Amino acid sequence: MVDLGIVILNWNTRDLLRRCLQTVFASTGAFSYHVVVVDNASTDGSPDMVAAEFPQAELIVNPANNGFSYGNNVGLRALGFRDSARAQAEAPRYALLLNPDTEVPPDALFDMVEFMDSRPELGAAGPKLVLPDGSLDKACRRGFPTPTVSLYHFLGLGKLFPNSPRFARYNMSFLDPDVEAEVDSVVGAFMIVRREAVEQAGLLDETFFMYGEDIDWAYRIQKSGWKIVYHPQVTVKHVKRAASRQSKRAKFEFWRAMLIFYRKHYRATTPLWLHSLILTGLLMKGGRSLWPEIRQSAIP
Repeated sequence: MVDLGIVILNWNTRDLLRRCLQTVFASTGAFSYHVVVVDNASTDGSPDMVAAEFPQAELIVNPANNGFSYGNNVGLRALGFRDSARAQAEAPRYALLLNPDTEVPPDALFDMVEFMDSRPELGAAGPKLVLPDGSLDKACRRGFPTPTVSLYHFLGLGKLFPNSPRFARYNMSFLDPDVEAEVDSVVGAFMIVRREAVEQAGLLDETFFMYGEDIDWAYRIQKSGWKIVYHPQVTVKHVKRAASRQSKRAKFEFWRAMLIFYRKHYRATTPLWLHSLILTGLLMKGGRSLWPEIRQSAIP
């Protein structure tokens, strides 16, 4: 059985993808892994580059860009993971979602597998992600965007009180970035998930086009009884938004993802006055293009 199945979803980030794959295939340690590169209809020659330079990777070319969740699920299914708790004996022990704009040190993958092996209660984990300037990628350890957590964040209280567990839970800035911690979610740029957790929680929700799908996955993994941990003893470089900055849809999809997550997990328990405030705030942030889904969400 393969230890680690790696899904790298690409859209028009050929040069970054090349560097990512170079670092992945330079990995060291006593573990086995299989790499699936899923290309979401790139126009920059990414598939040709992968086929020519990395024949050891399994390449899947989607005819259209149907989003982050869809593309990653294509890769997960190719590895043997299933949409439900059906038997998936052929799947690797762990699944790894890895962005093409990351660079992994030689021992990073082995260390994360070894860490998961040492902590059987963990459903998922993520490393410390650093940006090209060396600063922390704040998304690598996050709190669930509950109505109150989101309100504090978008009111700027997290910036005013970065050391407050109450006001700064969105990015968990009150945590020491070099200390391991149990968190609500890690980011899909590098998210390792135990096979049994996938069996129980299912694959990514394809309602999310981009953004939010990793938090939703973490939410369902936790609801299935697993813990999620930020593991900064492994550090990975992340360029961040290499693909999304090319997309005119990115801003809209961010706020749409917030709406979907809220509607899916919190709407039923949110009082009407707060529900109305949330929808108004999302409309102001997301713009008129979000109105059709806002209107649908306003219906009890």
